[in-house]
Amino acid sequence: MFLIYLRRELRRRRKAALVVASGLALGIALVIVVNSVSTGMQRAQGDVLESLYGLGTDMTVTKAADPASEGGPARPRFNFDAQDGEEQQSNDFVMPQGFQTLAADTVDKVAGQSGVAAAVGGLSLTVVKVDGEFKPGEFQPREGGPGGGGGSTGGPQGEVRGGGAAFDVDSSTVYGTDTTHQDLGPLTSSRITDGRAFTAADAGAKVAVVDAAYAKEKKYRVGGDLTLKGTTFDIIGIATADSGDAAADLYLPLKQAQTLSDSKDKITTVYVRADDSQQLGAVEETIRKNIPGTTVTSSADLADTVSGSLSTASDLAAGVGKWLSIIVLVAAFVVAGLLTMSAVGRRVQEFGTLKALGWTSGRVTRQVAGEAMVNGLVGGVLGIAVGVAAAYTVTAAAPSLTARLGAAAGGPGAPGGGMFRGGGPAAQAADKAVEIGLTAPVSVTTIALAVGLAVTGGLVAGAFGGWRASRLRPADALRRVE
Repeated sequence: MFLIYLRRELRRRRKAALVVASGLALGIALVIVVNSVSTGMQRAQGDVLESLYGLGTDMTVTKAADPASEGGPARPRFNFDAQDGEEQQSNDFVMPQGFQTLAADTVDKVAGQSGVAAAVGGLSLTVVKVDGEFKPGEFQPREGGPGGGGGSTGGPQGEVRGGGAAFDVDSSTVYGTDTTHQDLGPLTSSRITDGRAFTAADAGAKVAVVDAAYAKEKKYRVGGDLTLKGTTFDIIGIATADSGDAAADLYLPLKQAQTLSDSKDKITTVYVRADDSQQLGAVEETIRKNIPGTTVTSSADLADTVSGSLSTASDLAAGVGKWLSIIVLVAAFVVAGLLTMSAVGRRVQEFGTLKALGWTSGRVTRQVAGEAMVNGLVGGVLGIAVGVAAAYTVTAAAPSLTARLGAAAGGPGAPGGGMFRGGGPAAQAADKAVEIGLTAPVSVTTIALAVGLAVTGGLVAGAFGGWRASRLRPADALRRVE
């Protein structure tokens, strides 16, 4: 009887039911879109940070910045060993990024700290290649000198004119990776798309893996070679970054990178994985306390320095978007409840007559609540359909967002200060903007939330209508009879 009466009443009042369901659908769809976009923002931010930290890395350890009174980090000096008669010059200057290095045994110290599961050292370098030529000046006699009919004697009767220098400067980045421990560090955020990766046997070999974008620019290929500071390296692989820009243009075995930069037994960064990702704060504090002279930076710290349109959109989604969805949802619930109450008010004769025929107040209330619950579920289905379609549209369109690390914010991550002072891939990326395509993935959790909201909306509307229906009396129906 309950279902028969429910179906008949919903069919008879389908326009009113559709209005209630549509209001709930709007609120539910907005919640789905906001949650999906927020999830997409978090993934995009993770993609930006992944190229710096590498897969599985929880934090990095770098050398602490020198006090300002000590003059800060050293500045690069370019010295040319030009010889007489040589006009063409070509020099490679290889320097640790940030000009700050740690002793290689810092890796073992970090690995021995409580809560640390693994620690791997790396050396990040900047290579500045200077190509050009010196053009010597030419001696030209002065007018009136010897043969010119005048001038003093006993000294040069002329001057050197012309000459100069023209140089082309090109820079690239190199990351020295520990080939015996490749499960941590920036190289893990790229995949080998041609050739092979490093092996433990490559620790002392003169081999290189080249980033795909840099290889295309310089026309490098697997099986070819490249030269850095007079040393030739065989190219064994091409690596393509999974997202964003690569952490470095070239990857070399750590020992070779140390030799190139005259940084024997030195590293710029220690990449750390914690035993428990929920205890990163405690591990960070332990390392900072037990290993003085270092700066410990977690992925959460670096995430706070992300700026650009990605950060702006993320703030809007987290702030305005969530509050807007809550306001719309509450409004939809209230409107659904009021419309249900209004519908009950128009059915006074009907419910009064049913009570006169023996229906109890509880049965009438359940009938109204059942109708409201169905309206809520219909609204939930419509809302899920609209929300998923909108999220899919965002993913298909993939609007482009930019993210800048540290430097754009002018905060502690800016080059020459704060967490990037110690060098490493973070220093390289501090002044680099990364472009990310936004996605809006819809998770099972989001769908479950939508269903829960639909049920809640039905219950709220049913509570309003049921309360009104329970107060009706058979006499109310008789008073309405003409």
